[in-house]
Amino acid sequence: MSLPDWRDSNKYGSMIRAALWLEAEVGEGGIFTKTELRNAFSDVSQIDRRIRDLRDRGWQIDTRREDPTLKLDEQRYVKRGAEVWIPGQGKAATKSKASITATQRAKTMREDNYLCRSCGIGAGEEYGDGGARSQLDIARRQVRLADGTLTTQLVTECNRCRIGGRSRAEDIQALLGEIKTLSSIEKDALARWIKADRRALSALERLWGLYRTLPEESRAAVAAAVNDDAAQEG
Repeated sequence: MSLPDWRDSNKYGSMIRAALWLEAEVGEGGIFTKTELRNAFSDVSQIDRRIRDLRDRGWQIDTRREDPTLKLDEQRYVKRGAEVWIPGQGKAATKSKASITATQRAKTMREDNYLCRSCGIGAGEEYGDGGARSQLDIARRQVRLADGTLTTQLVTECNRCRIGGRSRAEDIQALLGEIKTLSSIEKDALARWIKADRRALSALERLWGLYRTLPEESRAAVAAAVNDDAAQEG
C-alpha cells in the first residue's frame, strides 16, 4: 500500500507530513540533518517540534545523545511508530514514566561521582580507542532488590553504555550471593575498591581492552606478534 504524499499540506498536518517525509525520503536507518528537514518544510516554523512529537507516538529518532556516532546536526530515523496518517493513530501514547527533572539529574550525577556506572569513565574523558570523548547522562535501570522487589532507579551512564544497556537489569540478591563465595583476600580487595569508588585498570587490562576493539584482521596481526614475542622470550 502506497503512502500518502508528505507534501500535501491541505490534507495533513505538519507532524503527519514529517512522519511521511521520514518514510519516503529518509527511510529506517537513514540519517538526516536539521538543515535538510527545514528545507523540506520551509512552510512550517516549528518542524523540529513535530519530529519530537513523533517520539511520543512510538517513533525512534536518535540524536547524538542516543547515538554518539552522529554529528551535532544529524539525527537517525531508527524505527517507525504509530502510522499517524491513519485516522485514530495519531494520539500520543500515555507516558508511564515521568521525565527526569534537572534536580534528579544533578543529584544522581553527584551521588555517582560524575562517573559512568557501567564503564567508569568520567565526563569528557577519552575512551582510549581514538573515538569521541565521553558524554554522561542519566539512565533508568531496573534493579531486583535483596528482598526480591523489582524497582527502577536512576544511574549515571555514558552515551556508549546507554546504547547497549537499555534492557539491562541488575539482581542485588544474586550479586550478594556471589560476593559471599569470595575468599577473604578478594573481599578485602573489593571493599577497598568500593571505598575508593574506582579501580584503575592495569596496563595488561588496558591493552586487552584495546585489542578487543580491533577488526579481525588487525587482531590476528597483533596475536601473531604477541605469540612470536612469547616464543622468543620462552
